[in-house]
Amino acid sequence: MARVASAPSRHPGSPPPGYRGIAALPLTYEYLPAMISSWLAPVICLTMFAPDSPYVSETLEWRAQAEVRLKADDGWLTVAGLFWLKEGFNRTGTAEENEIVLPAGSAPPLLGVFDFSNGKATFRAAPGAVVTCQGKPVSTMVLKSDASGEPDALVVGSLTMFVIKRGDRYAVRLRDKNSRLRREFTRRTWFPVDEKLRVIAQWIPYDPPKQMPVPNILGETEQEPCPGVAVFRLSGAEYRLEPVLEDGRLFFIFKDRTAGKQTYPAGRFLYADARPDGTVVLDFNRAYNPPCAFTPYATCPLPPRHNQLPVSIEAGELTYHHE
Repeated sequence: MARVASAPSRHPGSPPPGYRGIAALPLTYEYLPAMISSWLAPVICLTMFAPDSPYVSETLEWRAQAEVRLKADDGWLTVAGLFWLKEGFNRTGTAEENEIVLPAGSAPPLLGVFDFSNGKATFRAAPGAVVTCQGKPVSTMVLKSDASGEPDALVVGSLTMFVIKRGDRYAVRLRDKNSRLRREFTRRTWFPVDEKLRVIAQWIPYDPPKQMPVPNILGETEQEPCPGVAVFRLSGAEYRLEPVLEDGRLFFIFKDRTAGKQTYPAGRFLYADARPDGTVVLDFNRAYNPPCAFTPYATCPLPPRHNQLPVSIEAGELTYHHE
């Protein structure tokens, strides 16, 4: 096929003298690449420099707020101690001979005692010790644990102490606003947001809910009510995750093949809500590390065996590295 004659160009592939845009470009094979580039350039620029989608922006904001909560006065970075109670007197203060040793300089050598008997803890303050609960001075107080909701919290300067129950055991959890973990915290890190890993799963409810064994890092296993199963597909394969209920929401404790490599070895957490149409959104971009990734004094649940997935889910939070 004959070519349309054109003036010779000064450089191969460059437009001829007097070129005034696509409309003035002779229709020859020689200039076809330049024409295509002119058409595609605006599309490429829009793709490279377009602002984040609303979903990406919302996810990044959610992640930022998760870090704010972690660093807050009542966040996990302030959890600085866990002391299992024995029957009888459990002394607390900064003296080394106490059963519950507080950080140096944070309280008197003997602040008081936790008198523990038959699952009930009574705090008795030492003479002259300043201890409060909800702003009121405490001399002697029977403490409500977290087993029945919000526990009674004792405050001493920057410290807070309260009783928790795990299995058949009770412990005093210590928070310190000036904890080393909080002072030396760096930042949370995440996989880039991937909208393909916001997965719509089929929700199959259990009627009635079944009891599911959930292990924890203490070596104990507790039976928790499981309201159903989420069934979803990734890379052409079907997977299932069973949650427990926490604060009225579906709480998934899971592990995938990124664990111990890019993500926290013990697994990750994810909240979701069942929808009226029989589905549940599993947004793995919001999968996050358990508290045990940030403090050794948490008592985290571990993924049940059937929630350990044989697939890599490269979304959500990465392993925390203390630099």
